[in-house]
Amino acid sequence: MPGTPETVVAFDFGLRRIGIAVGQQVTGSANPLGIAGNSDAGPDWNAIAKIVREWRPARLIVGMPSRSDGSPSDIGKQASLFADALGRYELPIETVDERFTSIEAEEMLMQERVLGIRGRIKKEMIDSAAAVLIAERWLQKNS
Repeated sequence: MPGTPETVVAFDFGLRRIGIAVGQQVTGSANPLGIAGNSDAGPDWNAIAKIVREWRPARLIVGMPSRSDGSPSDIGKQASLFADALGRYELPIETVDERFTSIEAEEMLMQERVLGIRGRIKKEMIDSAAAVLIAERWLQKNS
């Protein structure tokens, strides 16, 4: 891998919540950072800006939702507009196919609960865990 290992911030876009995670090429892993709210008024740009300032990522990764057959999903257009709006941070923006990440994230959290590692699972945890999977997909492809 040429160049300096990068830190990336990944987003799992949703109409109510945007899951956020940070990933590092040096470790090839990612960690959840929580969520930013989203509503008809738009994303919580203050929360997103705070994370971008704190982590100083080399690039931003946005999960692009699609149907199981790969065709664009109904929320795909909004996710694409969100990715475009992230341009305000003047960082490279890449997209990753996020099919099934929310399902995988929920299953992973449920397994942790069964093992006694985790208590009650909240929707925010699923969104942030899905962002971890998005970051890790990018890292696997780019490390």
